[in-house]
Amino acid sequence: MRPSLKLCALVVLILSSSLADAAAATKAVLSEPDWKAGVATVNITPSEQLRMSGYAARKKPAEGTLIDLYAKALALEDLRGRRVVILTLDLIGVPRLLRESVARQALERFQLPPSALVMNASHTHCGPVVRTGDAKGRDTDPLYQKEVAYRVELERRLVTLIGDALDALAPARLSYTFARAGFAMNRRTPTDKGYRNFPNPEGPVDHQVPVLQVSNEAGELKGVLFGYACHNTTLGIYLYGGDYAGFAQKYFEAAHPGVTALFLMGCGADQNPYPRSLIELAEQHGRTLATAVEAALQTTPRPVRGPLLAVQEDVLLDRTGKLDDYPYTLQILRFGNDLVMPILSSEVVVDYSLRLKKEFAGSAAVWVAGYSNDYCGYIPSRRVELEGGYEANGPWELDTEERIMAKLHELNRRMTTDAAPTPVTVKP
Repeated sequence: MRPSLKLCALVVLILSSSLADAAAATKAVLSEPDWKAGVATVNITPSEQLRMSGYAARKKPAEGTLIDLYAKALALEDLRGRRVVILTLDLIGVPRLLRESVARQALERFQLPPSALVMNASHTHCGPVVRTGDAKGRDTDPLYQKEVAYRVELERRLVTLIGDALDALAPARLSYTFARAGFAMNRRTPTDKGYRNFPNPEGPVDHQVPVLQVSNEAGELKGVLFGYACHNTTLGIYLYGGDYAGFAQKYFEAAHPGVTALFLMGCGADQNPYPRSLIELAEQHGRTLATAVEAALQTTPRPVRGPLLAVQEDVLLDRTGKLDDYPYTLQILRFGNDLVMPILSSEVVVDYSLRLKKEFAGSAAVWVAGYSNDYCGYIPSRRVELEGGYEANGPWELDTEERIMAKLHELNRRMTTDAAPTPVTVKP
């Protein structure tokens, strides 16, 4: 080989080696975890037999425990140090005063802004009453005194739980996927006298089971956040328990030791689990949902990257009669251009979820949650309000849906401009 050819070959070899090294370095950096994540769990089953939430016909306290009630926390931090904490609770709802108290303490103790705290209730109808008042004037009602004491202790445990999840932050990767479960059915059946609370297989549903996977640096699964849009009303017994959502978490964690499963309630105000009314059916629905999460994990997930953005604002909703406007709380979490989570408060009908998934559709997956951050009864869509029936018995004017949707679009537009991916720099 002539000297010039030998020199060219040597240069090509050196360049190839350098490019290979650079590619390897880039791959190594790109594969580094994009997140820090931490999970924590606390048992919130009352030590006393308190009155139960969910059915007005129940006139006596709980008589025991079917499965324990839990609060769980998922803390996330992006590459810029922005954090959120998602709290999931085996409770009927999140009273505004409870939310405000926990959020205030989280800000004071952990510098966590209220917009970065999600408090979501599974809406189990086998949980305790959460009293947000004090016991003054109720000295003759010892049960009321115990219910107030439970709420005070609950606040303490939730604030501690937030701190525990933040303390557990460690390098992690996030990914999103979903499957489906079919036991939810619309419960609004039209009759010649209006709408009856009865299973309607032709009514709108949202059977999607969204799943956020949390893995550590080694790729080991450490947590799953999953959701479903359906009332937790398989049961109405006098035993504490998380209904199908509680069983789903229990079964998944039993199959994956060391993994924390958290349930995020969707827009299930007009959805019931069918069939219902037996413990065995609650277990069955729980296994169905846990199996759906397992199925989701078998699919090809989409990576979830930053930056992490969170916003929370109230929109004033008109109420009928002489009632003042109501400050209805809305929240959005955005994970770069990969995942957006509109989060609505109170009991939201499925129309909101279906509409948001269409109108927010784009490069990001859309995951809609209800039953978060406040509890002020049913939030009907315009369709439901016009049709009437159980979910339309609240004090809301016909423009409720449009006010909520307009505010969510405003918040999403504001966030989207800040959602460019965080640049990755290759280490020398």
